[in-house]
Amino acid sequence: MKSKPVLELADVKKIAAAAEAEALRNHWAVSIAIVDDGGHLLWLQRLDGAAPVSAEIAPAKASTAALGRRDSKGYENIINGGRTAFLSVRGLAGMLEGGVVVMKEGQCVGAVGVSGVKSSEDAQIARAGLQAIGL
Repeated sequence: MKSKPVLELADVKKIAAAAEAEALRNHWAVSIAIVDDGGHLLWLQRLDGAAPVSAEIAPAKASTAALGRRDSKGYENIINGGRTAFLSVRGLAGMLEGGVVVMKEGQCVGAVGVSGVKSSEDAQIARAGLQAIGL
């Protein structure tokens, strides 16, 4: 049996604080979601002024990244590349850039999803969160 790292609440809080700081520094109203490796929600926050729908999209992006073990932008690229049948994949609702997988020691331990601004900016916020835990 193998041992695997897991996100702890302290990690989640550091990721969330750094992601929030990046969003606030840029005056971006977003929702930030953090999930475990199975796509289960560990954290959700909607910053002041963020659209209500962003609180649905951010967890979907995070879950998609965690379940697929890749950033959600990869799925967006597949679809934009013409493979629209990929939209029928069950369980992956957030196939838009902004979901960033959290990898530690070659293992997926979760993902961060952000929604509310341009998709590339959402991903920027998520990556800023990961930097807070050295990833």
